[in-house]
Amino acid sequence: MSYDEIVVDIIVNGGNARSRAMEAIQLAKAGKRDEALESIEKAGEFLEKAHNAQTHLIQEEAAGNGKQVTLLMVHAQDHLMNAMTVRDIACEFVDMYDELSQVKADSSIA
Repeated sequence: MSYDEIVVDIIVNGGNARSRAMEAIQLAKAGKRDEALESIEKAGEFLEKAHNAQTHLIQEEAAGNGKQVTLLMVHAQDHLMNAMTVRDIACEFVDMYDELSQVKADSSIA
């Protein structure tokens, strides 16, 4: 796989991870906790793929085979870091919506 293909792989998998994390928030908001957790898990799988591609580039650079940093690579790193952050926040939102659901259920019983 060429350098540019690896960079695009990071972008695609980072974007897919971010989309799945955002989907998890919407599912949690709709009360679909199990589906939200599945989306977070899928986001994690995409993040793993992106991270593996990034790790490959880091290992190549450490071995003396580094490439010039391009705007495309900066964009890829931005996608990856953004996706990681959104996934972490999505985990918090799923928990928050679950707790909110419990509070609403408890207050309707009283």
